[in-house]
Amino acid sequence: MTQPATLTVDHLSVNYRDVKALRNINFSVAPGQLVGIFGPNGAGKSTLVKAMLGLTPIVTGMVHYGDQSLWQQRDRTAYVPQRSQIDWTFPATVWDVVLMGRTRRAGWFRRVSNVSHRITMEALERVGMADFRNRRIGALSGGQQQRVFLARALAQQADIFFLDEPFVGVDQKTEDVLFQIFRELAAEQKTVLVVNHDLGESITHFEQLLLLNRELVAFGPREQVLTTANMTRAYGGHVQFFSDHVA
Repeated sequence: MTQPATLTVDHLSVNYRDVKALRNINFSVAPGQLVGIFGPNGAGKSTLVKAMLGLTPIVTGMVHYGDQSLWQQRDRTAYVPQRSQIDWTFPATVWDVVLMGRTRRAGWFRRVSNVSHRITMEALERVGMADFRNRRIGALSGGQQQRVFLARALAQQADIFFLDEPFVGVDQKTEDVLFQIFRELAAEQKTVLVVNHDLGESITHFEQLLLLNRELVAFGPREQVLTTANMTRAYGGHVQFFSDHVA
């Protein structure tokens, strides 16, 4: 079994035409960390995730997991995109969607194994959606849909999990389920990176914060990142945010 490793982003820059979307991003995440990626609209949060996954072109930089390029180890990653990027009219059941998470390991043209069926069911049970396995994905609520896509990510048995705005349009129960699973994954020495726009109390669930506004403003423990100076630099002017951990 492969051992967990450090995820390193080294001098990463991304352009959209002539606009610098990200400038010289550098940080490292040790195994077992739950990281929240924060910043204002247009800060490049989703762009950072896509660039790390090799889904958007970069200008400079590299992303490593251990001593190898992450782009050469995509079988060790799982990605849950924003719900707005998913076609919810696609005629698939909950079971179909989660089972798709096994495709990369099993192969596109191979018969799905009993092991994959077992892992799929375990993932659905873990997110509390096993009873909905025969339901069409488009018939679910926003929170239920998000839990299904997290189950698909779990079925991939990845080492690094990327989730882009997973809390948008979900109920409190789903948010609690997601954070509980994120903590469990971190305890299993997985690396979990979550793009989030909420500056409310949910920010306290993250051990590490990455504050972004096209460049890296701050990265580290909450108490080091959530300072008035950092928040002003990232958001400009007056911004309302959860203040119990702000210096």
